[in-house]
Amino acid sequence: MIKINSNSQIILRGAAIFAITFSSLTGLAQTARVVVDAAKVINKIPAKMYGSCIEDVNHEIYGGLYDQRLYGESFEEPAPPVRIKGWKTLQGDWNVVNGGIAVKSGPGYKLIKENPILKDGSIEADLKFGRGGENAGFIVRVANEQSGLDDFDGYEISVAPGRQMLVLGKHVHNFKLLKETKIAFDRTNWLHLKAMVTGSRISIYLNNNNTPALEFIDDENPLLTGKIGLRTFQADVIFKDVVIKQNGFTINNEFIGKEALQISSVWDGITSPSADVKFSLDTTGAYNSKQAQVVNYLKGTGKAGIANNGLNHWGIAVKQGQKFQGYVFLKGDVIGPVTLALQNAAGTKTYAAKQITGISAGWKKYPFTLIVNSTDTKARLAIYIDKKGKLEIDQAVLMGTGNAQFKGLPLRADIATKMKEEGLNFVRYGGTMVNAPDYKWKNMVGPRDKRPIYEGHWYPYTSNGFGIEEFVAYCEAAGFDPAFAINVEERPEDIADMLEYLTGSVTTPWGKKRAEYGHPKPYQLKYIELGNEEVIWGDLANDYRHYAERFNLLYNVIHAKNPGIKVICAAWWRPKSEANMELVFRAVNGKAAYWDLHTEADEANSGKIVDNNLQIMHDLFLKWDPATSLKCTIFEENGGLHNMQRALGHATTLNAVRRHGDFVLTSCAANGLQGLGQNDNGWDQGQIFFTPSQVWGMPPFYATQMAAKNHEPLRVFNSVDGDLDVTATRDEKGHQLVLHVVNISATAIKTTIDIRGFESYKNGVKVYILSGNPKAENTPQNPEMITTKEKTVQLVGNTVTYSFSPNSYTILRFEK
Repeated sequence: MIKINSNSQIILRGAAIFAITFSSLTGLAQTARVVVDAAKVINKIPAKMYGSCIEDVNHEIYGGLYDQRLYGESFEEPAPPVRIKGWKTLQGDWNVVNGGIAVKSGPGYKLIKENPILKDGSIEADLKFGRGGENAGFIVRVANEQSGLDDFDGYEISVAPGRQMLVLGKHVHNFKLLKETKIAFDRTNWLHLKAMVTGSRISIYLNNNNTPALEFIDDENPLLTGKIGLRTFQADVIFKDVVIKQNGFTINNEFIGKEALQISSVWDGITSPSADVKFSLDTTGAYNSKQAQVVNYLKGTGKAGIANNGLNHWGIAVKQGQKFQGYVFLKGDVIGPVTLALQNAAGTKTYAAKQITGISAGWKKYPFTLIVNSTDTKARLAIYIDKKGKLEIDQAVLMGTGNAQFKGLPLRADIATKMKEEGLNFVRYGGTMVNAPDYKWKNMVGPRDKRPIYEGHWYPYTSNGFGIEEFVAYCEAAGFDPAFAINVEERPEDIADMLEYLTGSVTTPWGKKRAEYGHPKPYQLKYIELGNEEVIWGDLANDYRHYAERFNLLYNVIHAKNPGIKVICAAWWRPKSEANMELVFRAVNGKAAYWDLHTEADEANSGKIVDNNLQIMHDLFLKWDPATSLKCTIFEENGGLHNMQRALGHATTLNAVRRHGDFVLTSCAANGLQGLGQNDNGWDQGQIFFTPSQVWGMPPFYATQMAAKNHEPLRVFNSVDGDLDVTATRDEKGHQLVLHVVNISATAIKTTIDIRGFESYKNGVKVYILSGNPKAENTPQNPEMITTKEKTVQLVGNTVTYSFSPNSYTILRFEK
């Protein structure tokens, strides 16, 4: 146990290792003492410290905040790959090759054997790798499988040819490395891989060796039954001679492929049994981008068309009496009408329908409205004909109306409102999505049906229906300060046009365009980030130098066009690479207002590391230039959790930010939003979760909410003797005193609090408590299992006693 004053970082500014208000954090102490001096102001607290980061346009925006209920609106996704008899394809182009099965590199492509369910038994196969150095292999005891990188439960047994490593991991819609071991093999030759599961024991064998190359017993909630499958993560691979053994039976797998219907893969076909229908994709005459859907009804009776079930087929939520609006582009030669209908998932019930007639040979936009007569959380939109003819379809949009949208914007009101309820006052729109070469702002403005599809980082068929302007407009309506990142390789003249478009007068060419598109008043921008995690790929001086050159090129344009905008440096921070950091610092010093530092928050005591990293960054800045004005902003507070433990990590991070309040702009917890079961980029860390019909906060959401609700502008002195993380704040007049206390131990800590400089406060002290099992999460069935509890306690005098619950974030508010 140690005893340290919370203002010690000021006293020891030059120290490489410095003290903070954490004690030993061993979890063994059950008593503590906190001293607070409200008369001694240490620093200011960032007014905009309650931030959130949105960094995946495909799942946080499409299918989430953006009100477009359809996914794959432009029909750019190719038709599904060959269907493998007896196997379920979850992404990837799996093809039968010489009796085996081959797949190209991709982010977690899976092929799941529908039978048998494997309890105890084995799977083995020969593998041969092509390009890509990550890994591929088996997944066993699989359940709850969906498309997406880690979207399944099960064990992963994989080989990483680039690292020459045998890997055993566990997925519960996330990834946890259980064990890995070094191996040596020639990736150009076949490798025999075998995995045997018996109870909680997993044994892995290579090249028919009788001794396991890796063995592990999972004694923490083992997965004991499930399907088997094949999986690749960023590696070309061929599997052959796949053999499954269980209960004395041997199953030799023969891969038989069947050509799938030529329908854009996020849409489904509609065909009546007696209808002869040919589906195809028009790659020469699409209305927008590269392809459109073709339905050719040759003969017969019944219906022929397509249906969309929303993001990853999870359904479209409709309520009785709800009015929807939308449009679709059509052309063709059809005898009868085209029907648009909201239906149940099977298409056996119709909730609303509209018939469109007069289809011509040229593309035409057909607006529609639909008022549904029933409630269904998993509906679909169907587009079909019931007489022979040829119909082409492109650019299909379905949105809500009225109160279902946020302040008249094309946004889901329930999600947008929930973000306001979190207490946010700052939102960053950026992340790896901006690093895609075709992430260009000019493709994000103008009529949405003409905005091009582009190859995004997270998704190769990314839509531009929601872009930078939509984000800024949302922040304006919600009262958030927006900060967005741009691709650092954008042309300077295009960035000059962007500034004129967003902030220029209507008398300017681009300001006039903004007004024509519906927003005459210039947007009030304060922050723009140049790039995202630049040079994260390696400690390379030339790449850092290139970034510095690009930064200055774009900064000069931004500053000339709008000198009031604060520009943010996005070079990846490597304090141990001082030469490269100083290179960037000297290039941006006096120009950049902030340097973006990305932190981790999964561990309950993450704030301790953040505190240290902020101090190191500040010390280096002052070392390089004692008069510098460059500060820090945390635009991604990252991790892979969204449970109570992550809430504690977030709370300790906020305490660290308070300690460095004069140096830090904000801390944006990532990811702001996450669709339930839709995460496929490995960041299982949503603050707010949603489905088509439901929105709820995870425990970190409530940590932000209670902190924002109890914000005060000044940090005052406090010291801690015991296993607590504490910051103390007050208002300007000295009428409010707030203690932010985090107890990450598994036991309650009875604490004596000595209060100085705040005499004669009111008897009733308000208490806000967020606590629970560190692994606890809120679910659709129990969305408020972990929430903030409020109460008033009677504390009197300058020395009081309070017991802080285990695994808790507690706020005490004293008022005069």
